[in-house]
Amino acid sequence: MIHLIGYSGLALNLISMTMKNMFYLRLFALLANGIYVVYGAIINAPPFIIGCSIAVIIHVYQIVKISKTKKTEALTHFIDSI
Repeated sequence: MIHLIGYSGLALNLISMTMKNMFYLRLFALLANGIYVVYGAIINAPPFIIGCSIAVIIHVYQIVKISKTKKTEALTHFIDSI
């Protein structure tokens, strides 16, 4: 039953690899790595916990960066239309 958590992380990770949109790729990968952290804690696997925690931080950083870029592009487009 515990392995279902790991398999759900695997499924989200594989789904993230099919995404063309970078935001959604990062979002699904973030969710997958978050699940992997929980799974690693349950099975007491420090390499899972450490590696996936680092990946979570990287994905959050990249999602914030993408969001800021989109806001800047929207503002630039708005200003150009005036």
